[in-house]
Amino acid sequence: MASPRTPDGPSKKGIFAASFIGTAIEWYDYYIFGTAAALVFGSLFFPKFSPLAGTLAAFATFAVGFVARPLGAAVIGHFGDRIGRKSMLILTLVLTGGATFAIGLLPTYAAIGIAAPILLVLLRLIQGFAVGGEWGGAVLIASEHASPRRRAVYGSFAQFGLPIGVLLSNLAFLAVGGLSNADFLSYGWRIPFLISVVLVVVGFLVRSRLEDAPEFQAVKQDKAVSRVPIVELFRRQPRAVILGSLASIAPPAVGYTVIAYMLTYGTKVVGFQRNTLLTLIMASTVVWGAAIVGAAVAGDRFGSKRVYLIGAVTAVIWPVPMFALVNTKNAGLALVAFMVAALVQGLMSGAQGGLFTEIFDVRIRYSGISIAYQLGGMIGGAVTPMVATALYGAYNSATPIGLYVAALALVSLIAAAGLPNPAKARQAAADPTPPEAQPVGGVPATEPA
Repeated sequence: MASPRTPDGPSKKGIFAASFIGTAIEWYDYYIFGTAAALVFGSLFFPKFSPLAGTLAAFATFAVGFVARPLGAAVIGHFGDRIGRKSMLILTLVLTGGATFAIGLLPTYAAIGIAAPILLVLLRLIQGFAVGGEWGGAVLIASEHASPRRRAVYGSFAQFGLPIGVLLSNLAFLAVGGLSNADFLSYGWRIPFLISVVLVVVGFLVRSRLEDAPEFQAVKQDKAVSRVPIVELFRRQPRAVILGSLASIAPPAVGYTVIAYMLTYGTKVVGFQRNTLLTLIMASTVVWGAAIVGAAVAGDRFGSKRVYLIGAVTAVIWPVPMFALVNTKNAGLALVAFMVAALVQGLMSGAQGGLFTEIFDVRIRYSGISIAYQLGGMIGGAVTPMVATALYGAYNSATPIGLYVAALALVSLIAAAGLPNPAKARQAAADPTPPEAQPVGGVPATEPA
């Protein structure tokens, strides 16, 4: 098993920077799209629709990226398992950054008609495809450099990119929030997309200094690389993929309810100012980051699966009270709502990287954790803003929305309870049995998990 630092390998700080910085940039790109979908895309790219239909169309465009993510996870995961983690991480960064910059240059419906939303969807598909392979590679480039007892902490490095991505995206929109509504709709919304090119350059420089961990390098040296990782994955560990996918639903369901749908609900229904909500959500990222740290440390000490289950329980409990607090139109109570939601996400995020790394064999690990994570993200993140908008339109109440998110979290809780125990997975990985017959994730290839 690899140590946290090999003689010729990167330092812990270098691994953290490569895993965290690149992911922060990727998720900055992804979240500014969600923010723009909530604030401006409906009127700029779907002006022929009613306000409600325009919002639904904008969130549908947002959801398209999630549809592309499992495909990206499969394709990028395939080459990540065959070629290496580093090269795929650089590819995902360039693809996402390029698509984001292009969105900032995109003409609106008023300029080029129906071609505008079509191009927006195409660029969103590229974004989603690239992000599909980003998280898995960023987690592995860190966790595979760690000892078994430090995998939750190392696996959490990439997770810091999520709250930082939210923070940076909100800062970017907050910076242009002082513009008049006309100027914001004319050019202000483009600025966060265009400045992302600077962040991409920084991320490229950091990631170009990476190297794959000794654990994966040994697989290549032994010529034990899987020929078709996704086929081997579903042949040997189908239950781990299914349970991992379902367990991954809750974090994006809670997260995108706050960072995407709440911007629409909070401004148009409750009556908050746009900048007020952006500031409150931005402030909650401090709790998110702290919770990731705490959950990762606790995961290495008490078990990442146990910590993840605690987070899933809170995800079931909190959605309905969260909307109730926001509905008071009191900024302090809304801040509490978002901070607890950030705590919920942080508990699961901090434990997820280490947990998912342990339940898949190194030969098919990039494909396994990427596909599981992105399938869950598609279910939890893609449709939640659309369903929330439709539910409020049908019932004129946020309670059904809260119940819907809680139901998704309950699915994750049940699935997470059925995941293999990482400690047993490590014991199975130490078994000298040849790869084709070796139990993976604590699950024999010929027996159910």
